Amino acid sequence: MQNIKLGYAFCGSFCTINKSLETLKELAKLNIDITPIMSEITYSTSTRFANADEFNKAVENLCGKKIIHTVPAAEPIGPKNLLDVIVVAPCTGNTISKIALGITDTSVTMAVKAHLRNNKPVILGIATNDALGATAKNIGLLHNTKNIYFVPYGQDDPIGKNNSLICDFTKIPQTIEDVLGGRQIQPVII
Repeated sequence: MQNIKLGYAFCGSFCTINKSLETLKELAKLNIDITPIMSEITYSTSTRFANADEFNKAVENLCGKKIIHTVPAAEPIGPKNLLDVIVVAPCTGNTISKIALGITDTSVTMAVKAHLRNNKPVILGIATNDALGATAKNIGLLHNTKNIYFVPYGQDDPIGKNNSLICDFTKIPQTIEDVLGGRQIQPVII
């Protein structure tokens, strides 16, 4: 995977953000050129799972670049053809629905829209409590959308959170490899 330009985007599934950070650490070991992207909420919100300033510093140190966290900063990704592939992980139900419906009102959705204009792949790592509820139809739409791929996902707590789905963050590197080879990693639903 060397010599690829990867956009790695975080959305506000705060309980999974540290799993995503662990994956980013693994990708950084591969000497990939990684551009970090965060939703405005993720960039600015401290939670019981992570202090925003500390988390942002950790991400910037891993990537060696400043985080793109505004719509105007994300817009040039397309016109300047900055990336080969974008991973959005965690990808919330809110972001999934916005991508499915073409809404570009966050830095992450703008990055995805700008990148897709170049007919390049976007990989979504689902992490949402309403995936099998209100978001299900939008996940279905995206499964049938050109240049959209998924990290394998499944139910994380079928009894306690029966509408919740989460991707297997450890499968992100393999998903990237498969997507760059023109394939959706299988099985998608685990």
